[in-house]
Parts: sequence; structure tokens; C-alpha cells
Amino acid sequence: MVDLAKMELSVKSVSEMVALFGTNDKYLRLLETLYDTKLYANNQQLLIDSDDDVLIENIKTLVSILQVLLRKNIHFNERDILYLHHALLEHDSEELLDLFVGRKEITKTLGGRPIYPKTLHQKTYVDLIEKNTLVFGIGPAGTGKTYLAVLIALKRLKEGSVKRIVLTRPAVEAGENLGFLPGDLKEKVDPYLRPLYDAMYEVLGVKSVEELIEKGIIEIAPLAYMRGRTLENCFVILDEAQNTTVNQMKLFLTRLGFGTTMVVTGDITQSDLPAKTESGLVKASKILQEIHGISILMFDNADVVRHPLVQQIIERFEHD
Repeated sequence: MVDLAKMELSVKSVSEMVALFGTNDKYLRLLETLYDTKLYANNQQLLIDSDDDVLIENIKTLVSILQVLLRKNIHFNERDILYLHHALLEHDSEELLDLFVGRKEITKTLGGRPIYPKTLHQKTYVDLIEKNTLVFGIGPAGTGKTYLAVLIALKRLKEGSVKRIVLTRPAVEAGENLGFLPGDLKEKVDPYLRPLYDAMYEVLGVKSVEELIEKGIIEIAPLAYMRGRTLENCFVILDEAQNTTVNQMKLFLTRLGFGTTMVVTGDITQSDLPAKTESGLVKASKILQEIHGISILMFDNADVVRHPLVQQIIERFEHD
């Protein structure tokens, strides 16, 4: 029988125990799933049913981070624990503690809940947008690259540092000219920009967003409608940029005017362009490196924090 490894805990009360390991030990159960081992805890010790020294050390490191957050009154949830589990493979505990302890609020939801970067890449991304004129956020869906850009745009609008927000994307699925779809422009474009709407609704509410759109302070349009314009004192977001051609990307980037910040987001592995058509996002990410005022950040799968069951489902489908 394996001797249980022990970790001393600095938990002072039942309420702290619940905060550390979750209601009905849901965080403890999550850790068991992530590390594939049995864990037992009281308010003094964590017992780990394993003789794998590396695994034991990893669990202790993660729980130690959680205890520091608890002492600093920083709330965490299952998503945070999942991210810490992945991130500890590449980052040390000091880096990860700084993500939570030194985090800066981006903005607040309509209900007053503060919104922070949730991963180290997200933190870097927010910093790059604050410091640069043009930022490319490239990586898989679910990394927050578009969501965060919208939040920063809304923050800038509320502060008065930009006069307008322009949200655009290539409507590849509808054809470039959008001519065969029924309805007005808004009806044609809306289905493709739903994630952008959702982010704005979370911060401003539906009524305020609709009013700003009616006034032209927030403009939502397909990329084809950017031709011939110069965008000044704006925050401009090009979403799904992997679906731009090289000429479309050039057209978009040359709309840049004074006082404007541009953020370009996309996933270069998910292009809907015709075969053998080069993606403007791929081209731009190659030729625009090492230019002052332009930054390119590559997100990765570690930034997509999924429920462990989702990970297992994906693995079964991929290996069936």
C-alpha cells in the first residue's frame, strides 16, 4: 500500500476550507481529475495518494498558489484552477501569482463585476494594446483575443481617448459583396459579429449599445465597406482576419489614421478562404514583425481553458 504524501495547510477555519477546496469539495475533486489521483483534506493537511514525486510536487505547488490567493482575499474558480494546472507546465509559481496578485482591471460589467486578464498571454495582450498602435492577436477560438479587444475599446470610449469604435470582419461565408442576402446591412452582418455584440452587452447593456450604434459612435460593418476611408481617433477591431485576402488586409491596415488603435484577431488554422488563396493574416504576421508600434502575439491552446470532460471528449473523437 502506498504511503500518503502529506502537505501542511494554513487554513484557519471551515469557511477558509470551503474557499480553498470549494463547496462540497468541488475544487478538490477537480484536482483529483486533473492529476488522476485521490486527495483527502482537513483544515490542517492535504493527503495525496501517490508515490509519484513530480505529481506530488505539482499538486503542492498549485495548492500553495491557491492558499496565497486565499490569504490575499483574491477569489478563484474552477477555470482558474484549470489554467494554473496547464500553466505550471511552462511557468513558475511567481509568474502565475503575479497574474492574479498584480492584475489590473480592464473594465467592469454592467453589474459592476471587474474584468481581469485570465492568462499570462491575455495579460501581455492587454499591455501590448495599451502601448502599440497596431496589435495582432493570433490563436485558437476561446482565447479571449476578440473579447479583450472589445473591452479595451469600450474603456477607451468611456475615457474619451477615442471618439468611435469600428468593428469589422470579412463576410466570407456570405460572399464579399453580400448582395444575395435578404434584409438591410445590419441584418446581413449581425450573425457574423454576434461575439462582438455579446461583449459589448456585458459591459454597456443592450439599450446603450443600440443607442451608440444609432449615433454612429459604434460602427459595425463588413470589411468591404472600409474601402476609401481613413479612420482617425478610433479604436478599430478586425475580427476573423484569417479570412482576409492579402489585398483585403492591405486595404484594412492602410485605413489607419492619427489617434487610432487597430487590433487584428484571427486563427490562422481556421481559414474559410478558397484553396490556394493566401491569408492576409498569415502574410501580415510574417512581414510586419519588428516594426515599432506593431506587436504580434501568438496565443496557444493553454489559453483555451476547457472543462476536463470537454478535453476528454475531444481526445476520444480525435483518436476514434
